Amino acid sequence: MELLKDKIALVTGGSRGIGKRTATLFAEEGATVIFTDLQENDSSRETLAELQKHSPRSMFIASNAADYEQTVKVAEQVQKEFGRLDVLVNNAGITRDNLLLRMQPKDWDLVIEVNLRSVFNFCKAFAPMMVKQRSGSIINTSSVVGVNGNGGQCNYSASKAGILGFTKSLAKELGSRGVRCNAIAPGFIETVMTQQLPEDVRKGWMTAIPLRRGGTELDVAKTSLYLASDLADYITGQVICIDGGLSI
Repeated sequence: MELLKDKIALVTGGSRGIGKRTATLFAEEGATVIFTDLQENDSSRETLAELQKHSPRSMFIASNAADYEQTVKVAEQVQKEFGRLDVLVNNAGITRDNLLLRMQPKDWDLVIEVNLRSVFNFCKAFAPMMVKQRSGSIINTSSVVGVNGNGGQCNYSASKAGILGFTKSLAKELGSRGVRCNAIAPGFIETVMTQQLPEDVRKGWMTAIPLRRGGTELDVAKTSLYLASDLADYITGQVICIDGGLSI
């Protein structure tokens, strides 16, 4: 269908997992994709090779999304190479789970820095470009934990809840300039990490999900594809839960 034909898209944390699946789906749908991650390694090289099968101009940029100065350099490189950015997916994120009584301040700071500060950094760096071209779609990755909270994840849930407020505020700021800003909130997604959970924990999750299955990386990627495409050109400031009904 090529829903993103001729569009330039950027995905942070795109070397693996949901970020990688989003980047590859975008390329399959016609976009030229830039993806970032902390460093060049086997994962980033493998992802780039997959992207370039569909989109030869796709590229990887090593960058720490939590570092504003590095993010500005990414924006400058994209401006120089492509002259525009049509889609920004803020996907970079980490966890440092623990009960609050056991949580170290450094683990609070790191999660807020990577998960929330990175969204500020990339939106701040790329919003002027989108405002100038009077178009663009920003997709910020939150979580159902940011909507409902979860024991043992005060730092993670705070960072993801912050993304929701940020998204709605930015949608109001940029809407008159033709720039849309939405958030996605994945639930229990089948990844390498979740596959390592004890079976009783997995069964507990499945019982709580009305659709009785975990989500896939493709489920998340397809939602981002919709928000990135012109099919969603009248949608902004929204939070879409991708959780099989878990948050009902």
